[in-house]
This record gives sequence, C-alpha cells and structure tokens, in this order.
Amino acid sequence: MPFDQKLIGNPILPALHGGSTAALLELTAVAQVAALYPRLRLPRPINVTVAYLRSGRPVDVHARARISKAGRTVAHVLAEAWQDDEAQPIAALTAHFLMAEDDL
Repeated sequence: MPFDQKLIGNPILPALHGGSTAALLELTAVAQVAALYPRLRLPRPINVTVAYLRSGRPVDVHARARISKAGRTVAHVLAEAWQDDEAQPIAALTAHFLMAEDDL
C-alpha cells in the first residue's frame, strides 16, 4: 500500500490509521484465496481478527497472506503487514472465509 497523507490516523505521531492497515490485510487475504481457489464469487469473510503489533509509520506498507487450511467451503488465512523489515510486522490478521459458490 503506497503511503498517502490521507492514511494517517494520528497526526501527532504520525501513525497510519488502523482501518487502512486492516483493509490492506483483509484484501490481501481475499486475493490469496481467490487466486488459489477460483470460484464464481469472491470469498466472503466469516470472521476477521487483526492484531496491531506496532505503530505504522508514514511509509509504504507491504502485506502477504497464506492459507493455512482450506476445505470445500471454508478457508483459514493468516496475513501479515510490514514496512521496512518483514521480520517486524506492524499487524497480523487471522480470518475464515466462505468459499461456497452459492449462498448458504
């Protein structure tokens, strides 16, 4: 996610808004599931938990996701966001996504 001034949540620090970081993580997770398990519809979140590990500085943010388990209808995904050093993530996501082609 390229840095933009409108992503600042706390101008005093300045720190990235947690919502922008969470949105990046969720979109990364959805894209990972959609890429590995193409369906007629995009995967829909069942539950999403974001752990904020440190303040995001006003620089670009990178993210990656991996599917830890996928069944016929549900996928469990882990994602991390970092800035300069992959070993020091600023946030982590754990989520379950519904992969069914029809509404349940």
